[in-house]
Amino acid sequence: LSRSFQVGGETNDSTVIAGTHGYLDPEYYNSGRLGEKSDVFSFGIVLLEIITNQRVISENSHITQSVGSKLNRGDINGIMDPNLGGVYDTNSAWRALELAMSCADPHSANRPTMSHVIIELKECLACENSRISESRGFESQEMSLDTSVVPGPR
Repeated sequence: LSRSFQVGGETNDSTVIAGTHGYLDPEYYNSGRLGEKSDVFSFGIVLLEIITNQRVISENSHITQSVGSKLNRGDINGIMDPNLGGVYDTNSAWRALELAMSCADPHSANRPTMSHVIIELKECLACENSRISESRGFESQEMSLDTSVVPGPR
């Protein structure tokens, strides 16, 4: 979401960063440098977009502001993508949201490493897969109960 371009043809020329507004590490605007965790910030923004199905900038508000205020109110249903219809593991959703927000922290020192992000996302996925497996098992148990209660012919 940001790319460096060489300015001019000589080796002493500087590099210019071109990035999409809303995705670029806020520390870049102050320091003019991208760090190891600059990509973590951008990834956090993409993760928030996926989880919420919201644009990064809407009505002059950054996605971290709208999600952050709803998180503070505990309004997970107001944050999650409405296309999910409320069908998701709540604990997994909270963890993924908190992870995305920590990735999008304006201060790079507070952001996790990408290795930590991968571990957390795998755990979120495992929780969601477990929920899906349990719900499928519950449905099949219900079906077997329904068929076994039907009286046989006399």
